[in-house]
Amino acid sequence: MKLKGKVALVTGGAKRVGRAIALGLAARGCHVVITHRTSQQEASATVRAIRKFRVQGWDLKVDQREGSEVRRAVKAVLSKFHRIDVLINNASSFYSTPWNTVTESQWEDLLSTNLTGPWRFAQAVAPAMKRLGAGKIINIADVSAFSPWPSYLPYCAAKGGLVTLTKGLAKALAPEVQVNAVAPGPILFPPGLSSREKKKALARTLLRRVGSPEDIVQAILFLLEGSDFVTGVILPVDGGRLLA
Repeated sequence: MKLKGKVALVTGGAKRVGRAIALGLAARGCHVVITHRTSQQEASATVRAIRKFRVQGWDLKVDQREGSEVRRAVKAVLSKFHRIDVLINNASSFYSTPWNTVTESQWEDLLSTNLTGPWRFAQAVAPAMKRLGAGKIINIADVSAFSPWPSYLPYCAAKGGLVTLTKGLAKALAPEVQVNAVAPGPILFPPGLSSREKKKALARTLLRRVGSPEDIVQAILFLLEGSDFVTGVILPVDGGRLLA
């Protein structure tokens, strides 16, 4: 797939890795729609940056824990552009939930955001891609799907489910739509992480350093433009974290 002139929907595209993904696609000539839940100021700044590449940029406020909001957002994008070629399920929620104190509301919040939300977007977008005869969906998973952390079990369980969802969607949507996932390791540390926790994470990473959002962007660009013969793959971008 050549991205020039295509339309991409990037969830959680206002800041951090999502912003880098949105700008990486715009730099390749892709029109980009980003979603956010509470980051209006950052979303507006990202849209301005997208438009500097002389492509169309648009932001939508969406709480992907609500199915009606997801369907409304996808309908709005299709109404404006008449197509969606690329879906990047990047929006995520991450916070500590020690296994013995996690509440049902925390469990439901993290599963709804990190697993059900991507499923809702894929379900809403896929029919339009099938009608076009082509499309690509990339889910942003996490290496914790394969090596879960006891203090973040709902998040890890959701990302594990996202890995399975990726493979299932690859089967369900073939041959027109390719579905893959990128599984980041230590890229950007989450806010509030202690120095001790950061050192521990790096000690368990073969390359002994933090990756950058650009590493994720390049992996996504390979899955989008590098090959049309890859589907159902989970691509770790983790500096060797899974092997350590």
